[in-house]
Amino acid sequence: MAVLRTKFLERDEEDLIHEQSLKGLADIGVMIHSPSVLEMLQEAGADVDRRKEIARIPEGVVDEAIRKAPRRIRYHARDPKHDFEIPTESFPFAATNGLAMHIADLETGKDHPSTREDLATFSRLADALDQVDYLWTSITPSDVPKAAHGVHELWVTLQNTVKHVEEVTIQDAVDARMQIALGALVAGGLEELRMRPIFSVIACPIAPLTFEKGAVEAQVEFAKAGVPVLSMSVSLGGMTSPVTLAGTLTNINMENLASLVIDQVAAPGSPHVYSSDSTPVNMQTGYVDYTAVETPLISAGAAQMARRYGLPCMTSGWGSSVTVPGLEAPFSELAGIALSVMSGTDLTAGMGGTDVAKGCSYEQLVIDAYMWENLRAFMRDFTISEETIALEVTRSVGHGNTFLRHAHTTRNFRKELFFRDPKKLRWEATLSDRMVPEAREIAKRLLEEHEVPPLDRDVRRQGNALIREYESRLVAS
Repeated sequence: MAVLRTKFLERDEEDLIHEQSLKGLADIGVMIHSPSVLEMLQEAGADVDRRKEIARIPEGVVDEAIRKAPRRIRYHARDPKHDFEIPTESFPFAATNGLAMHIADLETGKDHPSTREDLATFSRLADALDQVDYLWTSITPSDVPKAAHGVHELWVTLQNTVKHVEEVTIQDAVDARMQIALGALVAGGLEELRMRPIFSVIACPIAPLTFEKGAVEAQVEFAKAGVPVLSMSVSLGGMTSPVTLAGTLTNINMENLASLVIDQVAAPGSPHVYSSDSTPVNMQTGYVDYTAVETPLISAGAAQMARRYGLPCMTSGWGSSVTVPGLEAPFSELAGIALSVMSGTDLTAGMGGTDVAKGCSYEQLVIDAYMWENLRAFMRDFTISEETIALEVTRSVGHGNTFLRHAHTTRNFRKELFFRDPKKLRWEATLSDRMVPEAREIAKRLLEEHEVPPLDRDVRRQGNALIREYESRLVAS
C-alpha cells in the first residue's frame, strides 16, 4: 500500500539514536521511586542501586522486552463495531482532548470549571461524531474528590460512549485496581477485560528519565490486567531534555524503552504502545509548544523509532490550541499539525481542546472533527499494482485521447478520489470564527438526538458502590 508519510531520520541516524539510547540506559539508567519495581527489574537483570533508586538496564534486557512485546494491538470498544487495530496502514485513529479543567457552556458561552456532567455531555457528543474513533477521558471534574477524579473520569466516560476509552489519569496501584474493576464490570469480568480491553491508559514518565512511585506501580497493575499501556514521554527540549532535536529524540526513546521493559518484565506479552507528546519548550512561557516548527519533526522521528522496534505508536497530538472556538491559528501552525499526523503515528488525540489542552469546547470538537475528515484523506492507502497502473487502459485509450469516457474511469474515480464537502471546507478559513454559531447548533442537535446505550442497571449500581467504597477508604486514610 502507498501511504503519505513524513520522514525525518535517515537509517544511520536511527541506528545512532538506538545505540546511544542503549548506552544511556546501561550507563545512566532511570530513576524509579518504587522499591517493588526496582526489585522486579533487578531480578530481571538490571543493575539496581536501591539507595539512589537507579536502575541501569543492560542491552540484553531491553532486547528481551522488545521481543516479548506484541506487534499488533486491538483497541476494543463497548460496541465491537468501533473496534480497531494498530499499527494502522493508513491515517491514524483520532481521539478527543484530555484533562481539560474548564469548558464553556453550550447555551451561554460562559466558561466554568469542568464537572462530571460536562464530561458526560462532552463524551456523548464525541460518541455521536463519526470522525472521533476513540475517547480520551477528556475533562477533569472539579466536583469530585481530587484523589478519586481518575476513577470518576473513566466511569463517566464508559457510561457515555460505546467507543474505546483511553484513561489519562492514573494515581497509584490502588487507583489502578479500582479502574480495572470498573472496566471489568463493563466488560463482563476480569478475563473478559483481558480478552477485550475496552479501555487503555497513558503512563507518563517524568522527564528526564524518572518514574514516579504511584504512576509506575499503577502501570504494573494495568500491564498485569492486560490493559494497553501508552508510555507517553513528555520531553520538553531545552527544559526536560537536551535542546537539540537529537537529544530530545534520544530521551524519548530511552524513556519508552525503559517503560517497555517495566511492562514486559511485569507481564510478558502485555499490550504496550510507544508514545510521545514531546515538543521544544516555549522559551517565553515555559509551556509545551505544540505550534513549534520542530514539533512535527520530533513526532516523525519518534514514530520512526517505534517502527524500528515494530511497536504500535502514538507520537502525534492533533487539534488547534485556540483560546476561543474557531480557527485563529496561522496557516503555518496548521500545516505543522498536518505534518505531525502524517508522521507515521497510529494514534492521535486533541480534538475539542482549547487553551493548550487546559480547556474544552463543544463547538471546537465539531470543528475539529470536520477538519479531520478532510485532513485524514491525505493519508488514505493506495494500491500500486499492475491492475491500478492500468497500462492496458492506456493502450485502449491511445495517444492524445481522453480517459474521461473510458469505463475504467467511471468504475474507479469515486474510490480513488476524495471529494471535500464544500460547506465543511468553508469552515477552514483561517483567522475566522464564522463557523462557530453553526457548530454550536450542530452540537446541540447531536446531543439532543444521540443516545448512548446505557450500561446495565446492576452494572451501574455496582460501579457506583465501588467508587463510594473507594472514596470512603480515601477519607479514612
